Amino acid sequence: MKKSLSVLVFIFLAFGYSAKAQEVDKVVAVVGKNIILKSEVENQYAQYLAQGEAADNSVKCIFLHQLLTQKLLAQQAAIDSIEVTEDEVDDNINRRLRYMSNQAGGQERLEQFLNRSLLQYKEEMRPTIREMIVANKMQQKITEGIDVTPAEVEKYFNDIPTDSLPNFGTEVEVGEIVFQPKLTDEEKKPFYDRAESIRQEILGGKDFGTLARIYSQDPGSASEGGEMPFADRSTFVKEFSAVAFRLKAGEVSKVFETEFGYHILQVLERRGEQVKVRHILISIVPTAASLERAQKLADSVYKEITTGKLDFYNAAAIYSDNKETKYNGGMILNAENTQTRTTYIPVEQLDAGIFTAIDTLEPGQFSRASKFTGADGKDAYRLVYLKSRTAPHQANLQQDYAKIKEAALDEKMNKIVADWFEKRRRTSYIRIDEDYGTCDVLDVWK
Repeated sequence: MKKSLSVLVFIFLAFGYSAKAQEVDKVVAVVGKNIILKSEVENQYAQYLAQGEAADNSVKCIFLHQLLTQKLLAQQAAIDSIEVTEDEVDDNINRRLRYMSNQAGGQERLEQFLNRSLLQYKEEMRPTIREMIVANKMQQKITEGIDVTPAEVEKYFNDIPTDSLPNFGTEVEVGEIVFQPKLTDEEKKPFYDRAESIRQEILGGKDFGTLARIYSQDPGSASEGGEMPFADRSTFVKEFSAVAFRLKAGEVSKVFETEFGYHILQVLERRGEQVKVRHILISIVPTAASLERAQKLADSVYKEITTGKLDFYNAAAIYSDNKETKYNGGMILNAENTQTRTTYIPVEQLDAGIFTAIDTLEPGQFSRASKFTGADGKDAYRLVYLKSRTAPHQANLQQDYAKIKEAALDEKMNKIVADWFEKRRRTSYIRIDEDYGTCDVLDVWK
């Protein structure tokens, strides 16, 4: 689709900004009272290379363009009193670190790549992420209320030359019902006993941090002796928050359970409505018997659906253990297109297990229960539903209206934001180092 790159784009590849960018080094640009350091650009470029991209110094021009854009938006946001909460920053950082961990092959490998703990890296990222969220909020304020009419969508599509219309590959609409194994108290007892024995070692005088490094199965905090940064109640699951905000500083909790397993928690410090804790997690691993029960339940639900006694959407709401899809009728959203919340997913984006499950299905059919390993590394069962399959085709208004509308809206917002930037550039002090004098993408700033 005809999408222009504009000041709307804020892509900081892998977010390589670190504390090094705060060191005193060469100033490569100034926007109003804000400066951009050479190290900020170089860190972005280093992450770009780390992803396997070919060396290309011209990419640094794009990174500087993005930084200039962010600084100008953040400058106006300060004038307009746009605020960002600590929760927003934490959620954003955690979401990005989960993505980076998946790309790196796990949190341990990511820490090796970063050459620092995730706890340390999160604190280093915080100022940059905060500024990015502020800039994004400012951008949203500029374009709030903007929409496109059906007539504008049709005009946008008709203005695209026929030979420039994109071709779309096969897309599917897929739903799932996930059945996680439920352990009985007796089956969970060995895991509880293990956590309790560790707690007794702590009460007997052994160092909490040392035991966390040895035994904790939380990959995000184990290497830090179980320590987690200051956070408020909304950061944790409710059972964890209830304990964390009830204990006094230095007190060690009893063993308690959350969806992640059994925890031992100690409060290190309270600061208003925030608390700093450390914990030890003992994961609860599904037993053979619990997996067998999950499979039997999945088979039973499959029979109810295929015989018409229960429709898929209600079955997902009743039985599915996937919180992200159960209240969406079990339908999986396109992870690459979160703005429109579309259920149309290119087949190349599908999880390998789901792709295999629907490969032989016709639209409207369901797969039998199959075992899979979830993001938490634990086995479960699921039923997969193929709602629709769209064959490869050239873009047209009938099949691709949502995509075309999104592109038309992007173009309209890009123009509005570009006009806003043009006015701000004329009234803002901007200086760019002569080392970047050959960057065509920076001509708009001169």
